[in-house]
Amino acid sequence: MTRIGLTFLFIVGALSLWAQHTTMLSGRVVSKEKESMDFVTVYLKGTTYGSTTNEQGLYHLHAPAGKYTLVVSAIGYETVEKPVTLIQGQRTKVNVVIESKATELDEVVVVSNGISRLKRSAFNAVALDTKALQNSTQNLSEALAQAPGMKIRESGGVGSDMQLMMDGFTGKHIKIFIDGVPQEGVGSSFGLNNIPVNYAERIEVYKGVVPVGFGTDAIGGVINIITKKNQKRWFLDASYSFGSFNTHKSYVNFGQTFRSGFTYEVNAFQNYSDNDYYVDTPVKDFATGVINKKKIEHVKRFHDKYHNEAVVGKIGFVDKKWADHLMFGFTWSNMYKDIQTGVRQEVVFGGKYRKGYSLMPSLDYRKRDLFTKGLDVALTANYNKNIMNNVDTSSYEFNWRGEMRPLKMPGEQSYQNTRSDNNNWNGTLTANYRIGKAHMFTFNHVINAFHRSNKSLLNEDSEANAIPKETRKNISGLSYRLMPMEHWNVSVFGKYYNQFIAGPVASSTAQDTYIRTTNSVSAMGYGAAGTYFIMKSLQAKLSYEKAYRLPTNEEMFGDEDLETGDIALKPENSDNINVNLSYNEMFGKHSVYVEGGIIYRNTKDYIQRNISDLSGGKYGATYVNHGKVLTKGYNISARYGFANWISIGGSFTQMNVRDNVKTVSSGTNQESLTYGARMPNLPYQFANSDITFYWRNLGKKSNMLTVTYDNLYMHSFPLYSEVIGSESEFVVPTQFSHNLTFSYGMQNGRYNISFECRNLTNEKLYDNFSLQKAGRAFYGKVRVYFGGK
Repeated sequence: MTRIGLTFLFIVGALSLWAQHTTMLSGRVVSKEKESMDFVTVYLKGTTYGSTTNEQGLYHLHAPAGKYTLVVSAIGYETVEKPVTLIQGQRTKVNVVIESKATELDEVVVVSNGISRLKRSAFNAVALDTKALQNSTQNLSEALAQAPGMKIRESGGVGSDMQLMMDGFTGKHIKIFIDGVPQEGVGSSFGLNNIPVNYAERIEVYKGVVPVGFGTDAIGGVINIITKKNQKRWFLDASYSFGSFNTHKSYVNFGQTFRSGFTYEVNAFQNYSDNDYYVDTPVKDFATGVINKKKIEHVKRFHDKYHNEAVVGKIGFVDKKWADHLMFGFTWSNMYKDIQTGVRQEVVFGGKYRKGYSLMPSLDYRKRDLFTKGLDVALTANYNKNIMNNVDTSSYEFNWRGEMRPLKMPGEQSYQNTRSDNNNWNGTLTANYRIGKAHMFTFNHVINAFHRSNKSLLNEDSEANAIPKETRKNISGLSYRLMPMEHWNVSVFGKYYNQFIAGPVASSTAQDTYIRTTNSVSAMGYGAAGTYFIMKSLQAKLSYEKAYRLPTNEEMFGDEDLETGDIALKPENSDNINVNLSYNEMFGKHSVYVEGGIIYRNTKDYIQRNISDLSGGKYGATYVNHGKVLTKGYNISARYGFANWISIGGSFTQMNVRDNVKTVSSGTNQESLTYGARMPNLPYQFANSDITFYWRNLGKKSNMLTVTYDNLYMHSFPLYSEVIGSESEFVVPTQFSHNLTFSYGMQNGRYNISFECRNLTNEKLYDNFSLQKAGRAFYGKVRVYFGGK
C-alpha cells in the first residue's frame, strides 16, 4: 500500500476513534425580544470546551459524552446556566434565551467559602455570599470581617458603637447601602452590628474607587447589603439564639410573590443583652479621689443593658409591563442603651442612658427599557423620622466596683435630658443607557436633606437648642463604560458635590449666646477604572479617582452627648489608586482563589476623631481637619476548596497611614514632630483565617454537619502619635482571638441547630482607645426554613 494510502487510513481511523468518544452540542441564542445574539460566549462549566455564536446566534462545540452545565454569557446580559447531557455519537440541541441586565456589573464568581469577585466590574469589588453563615449568630459586621482589608472596630458588646475599617479608612469614610439605597440617618438599630446575617443574601464591598451608580461621597469605599428577593413560593425563615451575658437574638422573614406579580415581605429582628462581662481596669478610689492606673482590678460591667427591635414591611409588584419592580416599604425601629463608659474605660457611669425610635416610609421603582430599548431607570425615595433622647440626670458618681457617692451637681458627664428630632430625606435617580453591546452611559443624582431640632426637657429656654441644625447635599455623577470584548472594559466618570450647612455657633467665650451660621461647599471629582483578563482565570484591575467626602452630620453637629461637632469642617479630598490581581480556577474537585491588591491614598483635609480632656477628669470626642495624610498598603487573600468537603483560606492586610504634614504651620520651615508618624488609633496590620469541614448525609440523607474554626489577628497600634512614646498605656496590645462553630442541618436545611464559642481562649480584646470587649462566650441557635424560591 502506498504511503498516501496508509496516511489516509490513519486519518480515517483517528477521526473514527475521535467520533466515538466525542459528541456535538449546538443551538441558537436569542434575546427576550427574539433577536439573534452574536458574539455570545458559550462553554461547558469547569472545562475548556467552548464557542461563540455567529451572526445568526448559532453555536456548536464538541466535547466527550457526559453530564455538564452549559454557561451562556454576553456583555450587558444575565448569565444563563443550564444542565445538559451529551450522549456518545449523538448531536444535542439546546436553545437559550438571555435577558438584559439592569446594572453595569456582570456575574459573580463564587469560591468555596462564599467570598467572590464581581467579575467583569472594573472596580475593586468583592461579594460575600451569606448562605454558609445563615445558621450562625453572626451579624452583618462580623460577616464583613472575612473580606480582605476589612476590620471591625467595636467599643464593647451587643449594641456598642461600631466602625468599619477598610484599607486604612474608617467610620464615616465608608458608606452603607441596602439594595443600593443610602442608609443615612436610619438610626443605630440599623447599624451593621445589629442586623442579623440572615437579613442579607450577599454583601457587596467596593473598596476605594466607587461606581457612579451609588452616587456617594465615600473615600474609603461602599458596603451594599443585597436582600433576598422574588421568592416565587411562600417562605418563612425564623431563628432564635441565646448565649452568654443574657444575650437573646431573634429573627423572622416571610413573604411571597404571586403569579400576578403582587408581592409582599416582612423582616423583623431583635437583640437583647446585659453585656455584663468582666473587664480589667484601674478603679477610682472614692477615699482619695484618684485613679491609680498601675493597680488593675478584674470587675464586672453593671450598667450596659442594650435592646433593639425592628420591623421592615414591603408590598408591591414585580415583572409588570409598567414596572420590573415597584415596592412601598415601611420601617419601624426602637432602641435602648445604658451608657457604661465614656470614651476612655477608666471613666464609668451608672445612670446615663440613651433611647430612641425611628419611622421610615420608602419607595423603590425600577424599570428596564423605559420608553426606549436600552434605557434602564431606578428611582428610590425615603423619609426617616428619628427621635433620640440622651439622659444624664443621676445625682451619684459611680466607680467600677459599683460603689456610689453623691455628686455636688447632678449629671455624671453633663447634666442633661435632651430630645433630638432628626429628619432625613433621601432621593436617588439612576439611569443606565446601553448603545449596542459595547457602550453604556450611567447618570446618577442623589439628594439628601437633614434637619435636627433639639429640646432640653430640663431647660426649655436653652438658647443653644433654639437654632436647628440643617444640611442639604446634592451629588451628581455621569459615567461611560466601553466593553468591546469579553476580556476587557474601561469606565470613565465625573462627579459633582454640593453641600449647604446651617447651625448654631457660640458668639461669646462663655458659650452662653449663639448665632445661626451658614456654610456652603462644592467640588468636582473624576476618575477611571479598567479591567483586563490576562488569561481566562487571571484578571487585572486598575482604578483612580479624585474623590471628595463631605463632612457628615455627626462630624459637624456631634451626637448631643459625648461627641462635639464642628460646623466649619472642610470636605476631605483624596487621590485614590487601586491595583488588583486575582486568580480563580477549578481543577476537577479542587478550587483555588488568590487575590492581591495595592492601595494608595493621598488625602488632604483629613477629618480625624480626637479625644479631648474635659474638666473634672472627664473626656469627650471632637472632629478636626488634620491637613494631609498619606496611605500606602496592600492586602492579600487566598482560598482553597476540595469538592463539598473542605474550605480553607485567609487574608492579610498591611496599611501605613502616615501624617504627611511637614511643617508646624503654613509659612514656616519648622518641621512637625509628627511628620511621617503613624496616624494614631488606627490598626495597621491585621489578618484572619478560617477552615470549614462539611459532613454530608450524616445521620440521614440530606442532613449535614458543618464545623468552622476561624481566628482574627491584630498587631498592636498606638493610641496617640508615636512621638509620645511606647508606654503600654498608650498602646493597644497585639491580639489573637479564636472562634469555633458547630452547625447541624436536617432535611436540606429545613431544621437547623448550631453552637458557637466566641473568643475560645478568653483573650483580652481591645479596640477604640483601649475599651475592652467580651471574653469567652457561648451561644446556641435554632433556625427553621420553609418554602422555596
